[in-house]
Amino acid sequence: MARAADLGIRIGLLPSGPTNSVLDVPGVGLGHATVWRDEPVPPQGRGVARTGVTVLIPADDVFRHPVPAGGAVLNGAGECTGFLTATEWGLIETPIFLTSTMQVGRVYDAACELLTESEPEIGEVVAIPVVAECDDSFLSEVRRMQVNKADVAAAWDDARSSIGSLLPPPEGSVGSGTGMSCLGFKGGIGTASRIVPSGHTVGVLLMTNFGSRERLTVAGVPVGALLHPDPYPEPEPAGSCIGVVVTDAPLDGAACARLARRVGLGLARTGSTAHHGSGEIFLACATGIRCDRRGRPQGPTPLTAWDLDDLFEAVVDASEEAVLNSLLASPTTTGRAGNTREGLPVDEVRRLLAARS
Repeated sequence: MARAADLGIRIGLLPSGPTNSVLDVPGVGLGHATVWRDEPVPPQGRGVARTGVTVLIPADDVFRHPVPAGGAVLNGAGECTGFLTATEWGLIETPIFLTSTMQVGRVYDAACELLTESEPEIGEVVAIPVVAECDDSFLSEVRRMQVNKADVAAAWDDARSSIGSLLPPPEGSVGSGTGMSCLGFKGGIGTASRIVPSGHTVGVLLMTNFGSRERLTVAGVPVGALLHPDPYPEPEPAGSCIGVVVTDAPLDGAACARLARRVGLGLARTGSTAHHGSGEIFLACATGIRCDRRGRPQGPTPLTAWDLDDLFEAVVDASEEAVLNSLLASPTTTGRAGNTREGLPVDEVRRLLAARS
């Protein structure tokens, strides 16, 4: 499948990393477990499942050596466990798990079990896994729990194996992005990266599930308004977007929260208006400083104030490109009740962009 760069789209002025993904940040891993099944509707079976789990590892040994983190909410009709703790402490101490709305409990339970199996200290202290969601019920049956511990473990293992990869990770309809819709087309997982003049890398991971078709904008071109009408019934505009920013710059929790807030600017460039029913929840973490279990920082002096401007720019540009990558990588998908979400027609988009250049 195509990525934005394959269409000659260049977002912003900063260069991307070698894979143009979160994997360009040293120590970061990204993995998926996709759940795709076609069974009779409940109660005879589990129904049609187009869902899954995505796991992002922000750094090695993050429980023993937490990293600074902060969050922002553009519209709060969604859920992210561990968000309040990250906001209060300015730290994150678990991988980040993404899934669909009705699977949060399953993924949280599995994450707790997997953490206790790998960290003997848990029991004397507790861990609060970060689990964030978007609603995939247009394509996936939510009346049955579709994911289990094995799916979460598989996504986590996949994330571990991806650390240091020189290839871009899978995008689009994979893992937690399998049943997502974005700007009237099939959405899902998208990622991009930027390298700032100081040499630090910023990676953005999105789970896109927001917006309406007529507002889709690609590199400033109103593509959604110019493309053919949607051949499939359109649900009410709602959806959500989970955004995760990871950088190797030395930042504290307050600076991470400021980076997280900039994800919304990237979404707006592609057509988001943050509908009433949407949950745009963003987290950012920075691995340039590590902390001990008592939260004491170890590392260089954090960047602040004007020194953050290049990082802000990187987040906005990478977020915009990550939305486009999530769309371009997603094929037409039919799911629950015959509901269908069309894949973004790459050749037509290429033609429209060429006509405006």
